[in-house]
Amino acid sequence: MVSLTAMELRKDPITRSWVITGDDGQDTSPRPETFCRFCPDSPTPLQLIANLPGPLGQPWSARAVVHPTPLYRVEGDPARRGDGLYDRMRSVGAHEVLVENPKHDRHLWNASDAEIEAFLLLAAQRIQDLKHDGRLKYVSVFKNDGPSAGQEFSHPNSELTATTFVPRRVLYELRACREYFKQKERCVFCDIISQELQQNERVLEIRGDFLALCPYAPRVPYETWILPRIHEAAFERFALNRPGTLHDLAALLRRTLQRIRSITEEFHLVLHTSPNSLHPSASLGYWKTLDEDYHWHIEIMPILAAKAKSYTFKEVYYSPISSESAVKRLRDARIEGSY
Repeated sequence: MVSLTAMELRKDPITRSWVITGDDGQDTSPRPETFCRFCPDSPTPLQLIANLPGPLGQPWSARAVVHPTPLYRVEGDPARRGDGLYDRMRSVGAHEVLVENPKHDRHLWNASDAEIEAFLLLAAQRIQDLKHDGRLKYVSVFKNDGPSAGQEFSHPNSELTATTFVPRRVLYELRACREYFKQKERCVFCDIISQELQQNERVLEIRGDFLALCPYAPRVPYETWILPRIHEAAFERFALNRPGTLHDLAALLRRTLQRIRSITEEFHLVLHTSPNSLHPSASLGYWKTLDEDYHWHIEIMPILAAKAKSYTFKEVYYSPISSESAVKRLRDARIEGSY
């Protein structure tokens, strides 16, 4: 009989990225369900974390619950330790499902702007709350939509993970932002926004204090970013200090996803915010100018089945559609009326 290895975090000494691995004994095979566990009338008990009150007649507008099969658990100490030249630690953290809407058919692209605004506010509150835990270095909010994206539940939802490390992609951004700031004493994202607005070749839409654009060097066809035009490193600080702006962000997110879905119904969406500066690292330098050099944003990575091989199995990102061509097609997409 083969002994099973418990799920844990291991660090790749070459790429310096953490991976969660082990022999997961949970049965993850799809099971037919006669009811949705996240609908308000579900008989399935959920570990409720937070509720946002709903409008008249609704018990809630958005809610956070513990993931039914969490990758990270909040109890205990990470117990980071060496294994020869390798590093490993327990998968301590948090893994939550952010239920975007009590209605089963109200997604981020067809819900009302007020409903999406409530979800964004919940995400900000959860990030702020988890950052008070000194063990947690980073909080990620992401959405996987479609079978190829790894979608788990049919009910409108995003997921949140809080980890004892900063993910590699975010580390790349933090280091690049810090180096750019050291050279020019400016935020690289602010400079990108300024140039994109001036050239107007890749800007998809402007709404209030936010803009959507296709980045200059896309990793996948139709990659799209949503950014605030006002500099701020932390999404949660921006959202909670400027709640009046969230309606415009909600509308732009809805309209952008409608455009994306005119190309493909499958995508990854990730919110990039600053790491936990309430408990800064004593050894890593990217916290020193964090508020000045980093800029929160949302990245949307569409999944095109016909193009998947082109950009998945190469060491260099390859997008067979330029951002300039992508933005023209996305601009022409039919957008359903405002809500």
